[in-house]
Amino acid sequence: MIFRQGAVQGLIELRQSFTGGELIANLFWPAATLVAIFLLRDRPVDGTALPLGELVLPGVLGMFVALGMLLITQQLTADREDGTLLRARATPHGLRGYLIGKLTTVSATVLAYLAVLLAGGAPLVTTFHPLTLAWVLALGLIATQSVGAMLGALISSSRGAGMLSLPILGLIAVSGVFYPIGALPGWLQGIGQTFPIYWLGLGMRSAFLPDSAAAVELDGSWRHLQTAAVLGAWAMAGLIVAPPVLRRMTRRESGSRVAERRERTLQRVG
Repeated sequence: MIFRQGAVQGLIELRQSFTGGELIANLFWPAATLVAIFLLRDRPVDGTALPLGELVLPGVLGMFVALGMLLITQQLTADREDGTLLRARATPHGLRGYLIGKLTTVSATVLAYLAVLLAGGAPLVTTFHPLTLAWVLALGLIATQSVGAMLGALISSSRGAGMLSLPILGLIAVSGVFYPIGALPGWLQGIGQTFPIYWLGLGMRSAFLPDSAAAVELDGSWRHLQTAAVLGAWAMAGLIVAPPVLRRMTRRESGSRVAERRERTLQRVG
């Protein structure tokens, strides 16, 4: 029951975000990225028989999934400021339903981005493993967004969420989403493998690149078992930890605090 209500609410929010001007804003970045991939599609890559376009596409898909972490963080902080989270707390099982709704909205948004990229990038793909893509996507979406939910519960303002985007983008950069992590120094390899983003990128490459491409990865293989274990552990940890963190955060909220934040926002705009 809670899951269904949350999913319905998430789909309503999704429909609202994909209408009018917001539709153009949502589709701009995947479309622009697709144009860049198309322009680079035939460039050769030293040391491999694969063209650059085919090598870049899995990394771009992984990047957009990882950015779901940032999307849910920004939405949570915005809902905290305008009182949406406070209203959710006032209803039975409201926070769980709210979290399910946000996971539904952001996941569906990310999947729409991926659909645009895959529709345009399909001619570049010579190898495709749909089952691998399915489980990597499922675990990756939950793992990254549940971490984003925890971060969103810990940040008190939209400005703070904006500042958080820089370290998240930096983490994506050192996590080997676009290239094998073996090209980085050893200490960065250790950091990258600690977080789910590296394993998400590795799983995406295994879904779209031939098995011969695994030779440049760590251990010379796609490491599917480790990928499933790490992404699954992050997903489970996030789903367990995020709801109590949200509850603890909303216990410190009140109508007067929401009104104060709204007043400060109006003063800054004025």
